[in-house]
Amino acid sequence: MFNDIPLVIAGKTFTSRFLLGTGKFKNKSDLTESIVSSGTEIVTVALRRVDLERHEDNILEHIPKNVTLLTNTSGARNAQEAVRIARLAKASGCGNWVKIEVINDSKYLLPDNQETIKATQILAAEGFVVLPYILPDLYTARALVKAGAATVMPLGSFIGSNQGLKTRELIAVLINEIDLPIVVDAGIGAPSQAAEAMEMGAAAVLANTAVATAEQPAVLARAFALAVEAGRMAYLSGLPRQRPVANASSPLTGFLYDNAQ
Repeated sequence: MFNDIPLVIAGKTFTSRFLLGTGKFKNKSDLTESIVSSGTEIVTVALRRVDLERHEDNILEHIPKNVTLLTNTSGARNAQEAVRIARLAKASGCGNWVKIEVINDSKYLLPDNQETIKATQILAAEGFVVLPYILPDLYTARALVKAGAATVMPLGSFIGSNQGLKTRELIAVLINEIDLPIVVDAGIGAPSQAAEAMEMGAAAVLANTAVATAEQPAVLARAFALAVEAGRMAYLSGLPRQRPVANASSPLTGFLYDNAQ
């Protein structure tokens, strides 16, 4: 019998452990269908894509009302800009859940961990539910816990690269040492990679580019959701350890060797 506990973030319970980003979709119908087909309960939206004046272009009109909105601070280059974006999002009716993205590097698009800590300290103190996106680093993660973060979101590889878990060993450290949900974000390009993260013990996985740029986004979104569930089940099953040598599935005694003798 498969028994699991739900994902809980800041006291809110979720049955799905798959988070979906909303950037890069070719059209709004692909986005809505992907959200519905995957069953995701949390989607990220960049505030700069929210147009509250022109309703037909407002991305929020294409997100089901039962989904938790996670505004991200995409475009922020430092803590002050991230804080300003979060406050604008809240004032615009986007709620107080915010994914902190602070990026001041146009080539690799790597998050600035130190500025992320600063933004988390300020926003958590103001009552925001803060989900910070970071380079996987134990000291940063511990600082975020102290700052009041609701989760820690380490990148798997370069954002949008679809390279999977290049930072696998560092993410494993966070899973083992940090008492907050670890949500693997960025670089996840295939359902198998999402399943791998969940098998390691991640609490959830976020994907965007892979789904949004697929030929059939809604189909791949569903595949991601199933992979996340499968990976979670595998983790809870207590996966057997790897062995350096062969280990026969059936005993190598009995009629085979008896006859050879």
